[in-house]
Amino acid sequence: MSGSSHITVLCGGPSAERDVSLISGKAVAETLAQNFAVTLHEMEGRELPESLDPAATAIFPALHGTFGEDGELQALLEARGLAYAGSGPAASALCMHKIETKAVAADCGFAEAADLTFLAAEAPGEDEIIDALGLPLVLKPVDQGSSVGLHIIESEAQLARELMRLPEGKWMTEAFIRGREMTVGILDGEAMGIVEIVPAGGLYDYQHKYTAGATEYFFPAELPEALAADCRLAAERAFAACGCRDFARVDFILDGDRPCLLEINTIPGLTPTSLLPKSAACVGLDFIELARRMAAPALLRMNNPQPL
Repeated sequence: MSGSSHITVLCGGPSAERDVSLISGKAVAETLAQNFAVTLHEMEGRELPESLDPAATAIFPALHGTFGEDGELQALLEARGLAYAGSGPAASALCMHKIETKAVAADCGFAEAADLTFLAAEAPGEDEIIDALGLPLVLKPVDQGSSVGLHIIESEAQLARELMRLPEGKWMTEAFIRGREMTVGILDGEAMGIVEIVPAGGLYDYQHKYTAGATEYFFPAELPEALAADCRLAAERAFAACGCRDFARVDFILDGDRPCLLEINTIPGLTPTSLLPKSAACVGLDFIELARRMAAPALLRMNNPQPL
């Protein structure tokens, strides 16, 4: 590749997913170093390093959750004239908001589970929620990743307890779908392989995501090819409709033959054992080649800047 081939990997940041981001950042930096000159920078807060030179380095953001995935980081990078990998500010902000993402995806081939949204300080009563959605139901933040704050509610008493101790922020309750949990990676706008997620106990929460042996993964998922093709097409359409670019991971529940969207992750986990590499492995991409292809568009943008 002509021009500069230096990449700065940013990780850490202020979100609840900081520890996961540090692992992702280290893993992707070590992998990219096999093809490019790489600097790894661990961010403590919301300030970009002053040393970043738009003419000398492209950015690979490996920050998950708030700040990293909600468009704030992307807006800062653009204000500094820095080329970076992944989706821009608007698409990042949209995909961080699960309700708005579901609304867009409803026209792309995904079914929608019924839901209610509210601020923690203005939460409806448990009777109102159960009347609307039934039991069991899901309670989770509108704008967090890695299943932070996720609860499966089985009873009215449990719902009342959780509502009383909700941290500040935007929350949602959603009808629980007893289906197969799936995810599919998107690279350069095209869906890769579908991964089925089978957590012990049935709930793919933060603990199951990051505890070795707590979850089984099947990739590619055992699905009729016609159904798998429909799911991949829906994921590609949702990726495009939300304005995403370069890469993402689309999570959904398969209710029979109906895919129901959970969320779109614009900066998914990036360790060799994360879900996106599993999806890539289904189409013959190892972690080294996946990381290279994820980073390549940022280098192209740096070396071939487009006028505003």
